[in-house]
Amino acid sequence: MKVKLTVIGAGSWGTTLAKVLSDNNKQSEIMLWDINTDNLKNINMFRENKIYLPGVKLNENIFPEEDISIAIKNSEMILFVVPSHTMRDCVRKVQSSFDRAAKPILITAVKGLERGTNKRMSEIILDEFGSDAKQKIAVLSGPSHAEEVSRNVPTAIVCAGTDKDNIERIQRIFSTPYFRVYASYDMLGVELGAAVKNVIAIAAGILDGLGLGDNTKAALVTRGIKEIQRLGNALGADPETFSGLSGIGDLIVTCYSKHSRNRFVGENIGKGKKLEEILKSMIQISEGVKTTEVVMGLAESLNLEMPITEKVYEVLFNNKPPRTAIEELMTRKLKFEVE
Repeated sequence: MKVKLTVIGAGSWGTTLAKVLSDNNKQSEIMLWDINTDNLKNINMFRENKIYLPGVKLNENIFPEEDISIAIKNSEMILFVVPSHTMRDCVRKVQSSFDRAAKPILITAVKGLERGTNKRMSEIILDEFGSDAKQKIAVLSGPSHAEEVSRNVPTAIVCAGTDKDNIERIQRIFSTPYFRVYASYDMLGVELGAAVKNVIAIAAGILDGLGLGDNTKAALVTRGIKEIQRLGNALGADPETFSGLSGIGDLIVTCYSKHSRNRFVGENIGKGKKLEEILKSMIQISEGVKTTEVVMGLAESLNLEMPITEKVYEVLFNNKPPRTAIEELMTRKLKFEVE
């Protein structure tokens, strides 16, 4: 069936998801909007995102569009794939250009939390669109590096929402022979897993930069998912979610993959580089840096023990030597594993 679907954000993941949609909906129009109009022009000219996804050819049914009102007009689904710190502005742009009669599904594929409000990306959409849109909001997340998905490497993710029909529709629209979408009702847990695993991934990169071993990283990942689950439990998420794709699955891929930007940041810190220097050298965004501040604030406000997050925060923002942070983690008061 021919439909119009819109992706907001033409970075590596936004472009990749546009490709997934175009592969599975060949008769449909896949609109791609971004604030960087030069990049859109280049994508249109070369049928390739040479900045963020070089070498991946895009189908002809992907239409880069500079005018956001045209991009979203009559669209059945609007997918936000932007840096978390720009999410609210982008949602407002869509909302202000919106046809009130249209009621598209609104999906976030953004992995982060908003500084200042501690809100999840779905909550930002709800803020700006109002309670009438609640049933239309969904989350897409899981272990899914753009560098692999864009080249048809088999990948499984999860879609979470409150409306069964909308979730099933999203599954059908996105699922391809190389991209499998599972369903969930736990938007809170899916978004927390997606965001907080980036903090643990920075820690994993620090271990790599210091040249530490498999034992150390296995301990970090195991205790890291416990830390994520602890926050999720305090906020009311389903504990089972953190055993799934958006929990342990996303954590594993982010902590071990060469494609992980957050692991890359940590690795370079472990090698002795300064955070500001590392971030300036990167083309893409490391969501984990900003998320560390938000999660640390949440942990303090909820009186939660999140020792890995605490040490990552101290290394990033208080210049604590990484080896000192590791020693402090290893010499904490002994306890039962389930605690």
